Amino acid sequence: MRTFIGIDLGSTTTKSVLIDEHLEVLGCGITNSRSNYDVAARVSKQEAKIAARFTLFRNALGKDAEHLLSDLERNFRLEQFLSALRQLEETCMGYLDHPRFQGTKAALRQALGGVFRKIEGEAQTIYAPGAARKSDFFRDIAGSRFMTHAEEAGREADIPFETMLNIYDKSIIDVESRVDPDETVASQMRNGLTRSLASAEGVGVDRDEALSALGKVLAIELEETYVVGTGYGRVRLPFPKEHIRSEILCHGLGAHMMFPGTRTVLDIGGQDTKGIQIDRNGIVTSFQMNDRCAAGCGRYLGYIADEMKIGLHELGPIAMKATRVPRINSTCTVFAGAELRDRLALGERREDILAGLHRAIMLRAISIISRSGGVTNEFTFTGGVAKNEAAVRELRKLLKENYGDMTINISPDSIYTGALGGANFALRAVVH
Repeated sequence: MRTFIGIDLGSTTTKSVLIDEHLEVLGCGITNSRSNYDVAARVSKQEAKIAARFTLFRNALGKDAEHLLSDLERNFRLEQFLSALRQLEETCMGYLDHPRFQGTKAALRQALGGVFRKIEGEAQTIYAPGAARKSDFFRDIAGSRFMTHAEEAGREADIPFETMLNIYDKSIIDVESRVDPDETVASQMRNGLTRSLASAEGVGVDRDEALSALGKVLAIELEETYVVGTGYGRVRLPFPKEHIRSEILCHGLGAHMMFPGTRTVLDIGGQDTKGIQIDRNGIVTSFQMNDRCAAGCGRYLGYIADEMKIGLHELGPIAMKATRVPRINSTCTVFAGAELRDRLALGERREDILAGLHRAIMLRAISIISRSGGVTNEFTFTGGVAKNEAAVRELRKLLKENYGDMTINISPDSIYTGALGGANFALRAVVH
C-alpha cells in the first residue's frame, strides 16, 4: 500500500500523519521532541504506522467490534509499556558496570530491581479500562513512577536518591531512542488482541475471524512513498531539501483539509505564533509571525506552569475557575515570573492570575492576526495551545469583541494540522 507521510518537528513534540492515495488519514503519531531530531521523527513515524494498522483492522472488522478495538489498543499500549520498561531496567543495570559503582553495585542492583518490580506491578492499573493518565508518553509515566519508588528504595538501601535518578536519566535517553522492529510491534498487537479476546470486550466477536483479520492487516506493507518534513526543527531532519516545506504552508493546507471553509488560521506552537490567511484552495495569501521572543507560546505557558509548580495540562482547568480576569502587564517570559510572584504575594487568586495570563496571550495572538490581514470567516485555531480550554475561551471572547459572530473551528486533532498539510504535500509531489 502506498502511503504519504508528513512530519511536523516541533520544539516540544513531533507529530506524524500518514495518509493514503485518496487523502484518507490512516494514522497519526506523536512523541516528545529531542535534541536528536532524527530519532523524534522515526518514533513519531512509527506511531503513525501503528495507528494506521489499527485503522485497517477497524475497517476489516467493522463498527460492531468497536469495544474490542478500544480494548485492543489499551492492551497493546500495556504491552508496549512493559516492553519499554524491561529495556529501561536492562539499561539501568548495564550502567552499574561502571567502575564508580564498584562498591555499591549490589545494593543498587537490588534497589533498582525493587523499583522496577513495583512499576511492573502497577502497569495493569495504569492501563486499566477508564484509567486517567496525565500523559501517554513512556518517559512521563515511567519517570513519575520511578521517582515515587526510587526515593523510598534509596532511603532503605542508604543510597542517595540523586544517584538512582542519574542512572535513570541516562538510561531513559537510550530507551527513548529505540524504535521497535516491525516484528516486535506485530507481536505486541497479537498479544494485545489475545488479552482482549479473553476479556468481556471480546464476547460476541469470533476469535478466529479477529486473529485472521489482524494477521492480514499486519501483512500489508505500508510503503513510505514520499515523506515531507516541516515545523520548527525541519532543517534538522535528514531529508533532501525538496522534501521540506515551511510550517506556514503546511498549517494553511492542513487547516483547509480539516475545515475547507477556513480563511484565517491561528497557530500557537511551542516557540512561535502564526497568523495565516488562506484562499478557498488552502493556499497561503499572507501571514505574520511573532518575533524571536517566545512570549505567548507553549514555552511561555510551560514556564508559568513551572513557576506555579503545576503541570502544563493543569493551567487551563485552573484558569477556568477564575471569578475575574485581571490585566497582566507583561507576557515576557523573563518578567512574567516576577509579576506572577508579586501578584500572589499581594493575595490575588492564582485562578484569576492565570485567567489574566491567558487573555494576555490571546491579545498578543489577535495582534499578530490583525497584522496578517485581520480575521475572515471561517477562523481555525491550530497547535497544542488549542487544547487549552482557557485559551480557547479568551480567544472566543476577543474575536466576538473585535469581529462579531463567526465560525470558529477547533479540532481535537489540531496538534496534527501541520503534519497533515505536510502529508498532502507529500502526496502532491508524487500524484500531481
